[in-house]
Amino acid sequence: MDILALVDRLEELFNESRPIPLTHNVIVDEDKFLDIIDQMRISVPDEVKKAQKVFSDRDRILAQAQEEANRTLGLARDNAGQLVDKDSVVMEAKRRAEQIVDQARITAEEVKMGADQYAQESLSNLKLELEQLLNQISNGLQVLENKNPPSPEKEVQEN
Repeated sequence: MDILALVDRLEELFNESRPIPLTHNVIVDEDKFLDIIDQMRISVPDEVKKAQKVFSDRDRILAQAQEEANRTLGLARDNAGQLVDKDSVVMEAKRRAEQIVDQARITAEEVKMGADQYAQESLSNLKLELEQLLNQISNGLQVLENKNPPSPEKEVQEN
């Protein structure tokens, strides 16, 4: 039987008891009173056992919840660490990519300047060689003209 029901029966027995005049005492049916007390003695250990079981279950459930919370927290920390690592890897990769692009631009500019300089030198050399060839051609034509003066017939035909 439930301990609270027994307490209710005990209270009911008290309310049904007869008061002793001029005192705060009452007359209670001894057999009913002792019967309720015996039932309480039997019920109390059961109630205490139930309370202890609930208490131990509470401790076990709290321990499991704490363990689960710790595991979840650990996983969250691991995931956060991985995200930070991934983020730092991505940032490092971007930084390295920017360095490579910058170096490629510098190298391309150097190659372009070298190609322009080479082209300018080559064209200057070619110009000198062509000027020398033109001088040689002009000199050769002059020599030939001096050796063979133009004939009057050629002059007439040319005009």
